[in-house]
This record gives sequence, structure tokens and C-alpha cells, in this order.
Amino acid sequence: MNNLLEATTGAFSLLVSGDEALWRIIGISFRVSTLAILIAIPPAVVTAFLLAFLRFPGRRMLISLFSTLLSVPAVVVGLTFYLLLSSQGPLGDWRLLFTQSAMVIGQVVLAFPILVAMGHSALQSTDRRAWETARTLGARPFTAFLVVLRETRFGLLAALLAAFGRIIAEVGSSMMLGGNILNYTRNIPTAIALETSKGEFAQGIALGMVLLLLAFSANSLLHHFQGKGVSTT
Repeated sequence: MNNLLEATTGAFSLLVSGDEALWRIIGISFRVSTLAILIAIPPAVVTAFLLAFLRFPGRRMLISLFSTLLSVPAVVVGLTFYLLLSSQGPLGDWRLLFTQSAMVIGQVVLAFPILVAMGHSALQSTDRRAWETARTLGARPFTAFLVVLRETRFGLLAALLAAFGRIIAEVGSSMMLGGNILNYTRNIPTAIALETSKGEFAQGIALGMVLLLLAFSANSLLHHFQGKGVSTT
């Protein structure tokens, strides 16, 4: 009990004192995950829209595929791209293994099915008349697309937050593709795994607090915007 109390006290001290090593890890984690989510959002939203509003052969199979990909472990994604990006792999000439770029690739792949599956559910529940009305009034397809997105903004925001929470907390892909290199690819989850394995619980607890604060802030933000949306309708 005393050890836990000491570790927790040390964690607060690291966060408050602005420990350089700790905040560098946090910065790397947020930079990589933010870039990954920004890359994944546009194609994922377009894919979700096409699955929700178009009817074409293989549509149901694609929906099932993205739903299945939700449960793929991060370590499997990491292993797949490790083999592709290694010096003996087909993409070895790119020399991306153990770089932040490789971590971004892995996180994009993890975020994409979440954004598509949750985005599709949100868009499918939207009244199709929003699209049809916009097109009838002469709106261009892209403008009508934006109208539909506005109608489903809370569902899409929930998808974004879920995907971001998934990738910033995953450890398997980041460890395999980034290599956990100090000051370069060591992010929050890989640092927690390393520090706790060495018995250094203070830094691990401090980084865990950051993830918990992120989750709380993201959910509070979502509920705030949902409340504003309800109050204005």
C-alpha cells in the first residue's frame, strides 16, 4: 500500500514539475496519433457514406468486413506491417520500420475500420430525405454530402473519439513498428509497458493518468456538443 502511495505521489510530481522526458513521450504520442486520425478520417467518412447511401454488389460483404476488422488485435496489424516494412519485406526499400511514419501507418489501419463501421451506423440512421432534399433543391453532390455530414455530426464525432482513443492507447502495433526508441518512437503505452516492467511505477502511473484524463475530456466534450445539439432542436 505504501509503495502504491509513493508511486502515485511520484506520478503527480512528475506531471506537475513538467518532467522533460515524460512530456516528450506525451508529445510523441499525441503527434503520431493526431496525424494518423487526420489521415484516416477523409477516406473513412467517404467509405461510410458510400456504404450507407449507395447500393452495389458486395456492399453487405464490405460492411461485414469492416465490422470484423474492429476486433483485429493491434499486435496483428503490427506484425503484418513489420513483415512488409522489414528489410526483407516488399516495402523494405522505403526504410520506414522503427520510425514515427511506420507508427502512423499502423494506427491509420487500426482507426480506419472503427471510423467506417461507426460512421456507417450513424449515417444509416440519418433520414435519407436530407440527401434527396438537398439534391432536389439543386445542391451539388459534394454540398449534399456536407449536409448529410452535418446531420450526423454527433455520431461521427463519437466515431472519431472512439478511434482516437483506440490508437493512442494501443501498444502492440507501436511497439513492433516504432521499436520504442527513446525520444523518437517511445509513446505513452510503450513507455508504460517499459517502465512497469522495470519496476518504475511512478512514470507509468503518470502516463496512465494522462490517458484517463484524455478519455474523460473526450467524453465530456462529446456530451457537451450533444447537449447543445439537443437544446437547439
